Amino acid sequence: MENNKKAKRYERIITQLSEQIPKTNNPLSRMSTIIAVLHNKMDDFFWTGYYHLIDGQLLVGAYQGSLACQVLKKDVGVCWAAINSGETVVVKDVHKFEGHIACDSRSNSEIVIPIRNKEGEIVACLDVDSKELNTFNEIDAKYLEEITKMIFI
Repeated sequence: MENNKKAKRYERIITQLSEQIPKTNNPLSRMSTIIAVLHNKMDDFFWTGYYHLIDGQLLVGAYQGSLACQVLKKDVGVCWAAINSGETVVVKDVHKFEGHIACDSRSNSEIVIPIRNKEGEIVACLDVDSKELNTFNEIDAKYLEEITKMIFI
């Protein structure tokens, strides 16, 4: 999707979420709402979900798409790269990412955003996969980072 069109779509999503998110203070409810909207509004989102950091493990949370890996091997893959660095990771071609975990072999590109609670601690990550190469860029990173901040407002 062309960057301008993508940005406008994200802006509409943020408007929609801004109306829904304040209806509950429950982070899990907010996460589920965000996933449903993103997965159904963004054309190239093949798998959209969360991995929660619990007792040193990344465990699958709310998601939409094909069957997920339940537990991600420690310090391996894109999700752990984002968790360990504390920064968003954009992968244009997952097959070139050392240690990529292929929960579904149809995934070709990925973006992962670490999620911080109100205390600033990383507690989870948003993981989005696409069947297409080069799906994600700085536009996705900017808006998905903004959207994930809505979880713990």
